[in-house]
Amino acid sequence: MKYLESKKVDFENLPIRETPPKKTELKKMLGYLNGDSKRLFNTSGGDYKELSLKDKLPKMSLDEQFELLSKNGNLVKRPFVLGENFGLVGFKEEEWDEIFG
Repeated sequence: MKYLESKKVDFENLPIRETPPKKTELKKMLGYLNGDSKRLFNTSGGDYKELSLKDKLPKMSLDEQFELLSKNGNLVKRPFVLGENFGLVGFKEEEWDEIFG
């Protein structure tokens, strides 16, 4: 949020744990991630580890992955920023600079 505020970007801050992304939003984001669904997941989070997703994820369909993510915001990689023509997960300043310069 500090980054976006410093760039004077208008944004809506949603509590992702309480309001996880919808399946349509996850599908849109996946397009910006070149189809790499693992990047949607918070792989260092407790829920990810408790559910043993490291082993299960490669065997799951995209629909199953989207179902999990849309029901459990703790599984979603943060920050999760979806715009009209872009999507970003995680904070890598160089990637963000390309969008918000």
